[in-house]
Amino acid sequence: MWIEKLSRGVLELETPVGPRFLDLSPVQRARLMWTFRNFSSLPHQVLRSSELRLIDRLSNANRFVSRATEERPVIGKVEGIAEGRSERRIEPRTPIATEAAPVRKPPMSAVAASRQNAA
Repeated sequence: MWIEKLSRGVLELETPVGPRFLDLSPVQRARLMWTFRNFSSLPHQVLRSSELRLIDRLSNANRFVSRATEERPVIGKVEGIAEGRSERRIEPRTPIATEAAPVRKPPMSAVAASRQNAA
């Protein structure tokens, strides 16, 4: 069964409009098979941020497929996902305000050399 999941498996998303199925690449299937190795269904709150980003990317790329046309095995089911995006977002970091360093005076030898060249 795991070979069939690895070759043709889909990820099921539980959305307010009903179940949706995402088509995955072989690498994505392997990664999500590891995530769902002990569970057939997980709430989105327990997924790592990288897994949520993967689901967001696939949803935004419209990688949805119909499972009914060809009975494809389900790798796992993600519960509680809003349509097309996850609820938990990682906010970008805000830059820290830095102060400009004061301008240093040139060393005395440089000042003396510039006066000699000017004269």
